[in-house]
Amino acid sequence: MLNAPVCDSLRFSFLTVLNMPAWPGGPCPDCGDDMPANLIRCVTCRALLNTDLVPSQIEYPEFVPLKEILAVTDCRVRGYLVPCPRCHEELRISHKLCDKKVACKFCSSHFELNLQRHVNVIEGIYATCPHCDESLRVARRFLKSKVACRFCQKAIQFVMPPGAELD
Repeated sequence: MLNAPVCDSLRFSFLTVLNMPAWPGGPCPDCGDDMPANLIRCVTCRALLNTDLVPSQIEYPEFVPLKEILAVTDCRVRGYLVPCPRCHEELRISHKLCDKKVACKFCSSHFELNLQRHVNVIEGIYATCPHCDESLRVARRFLKSKVACRFCQKAIQFVMPPGAELD
């Protein structure tokens, strides 16, 4: 028996659960599938196997949507990281210079960067963090992601300039 003072109804329900017979095994009363001994619910239809058990009534609280804590700031892309077609050195080409002739600072060869034709050549982008004004080099795979600045750890999302799209 219990030593702590407990109300009679609680003691009765507690002792009833302890003395309740286990499922002996056999066919489920609802679906008829054969179930092994000592189960509470049928594996197939989830029905209670012991008729003495009553499913507990669960009250679900009203759904309250949470406010989004993480505020993400847009970070405008300033330019693109592309290899020189001749010497293969990485160059930073401003978005303003797209579709114009540019010269490689390493080998002085001239070429034109067209976003539609050379989209596979672009290795990444560069931008300035709007929080700490540090220059960021970003791989293409992070363009449509929310990321943290490596210097100030604040959340940013890179936004392509109007008319420019890297797919």
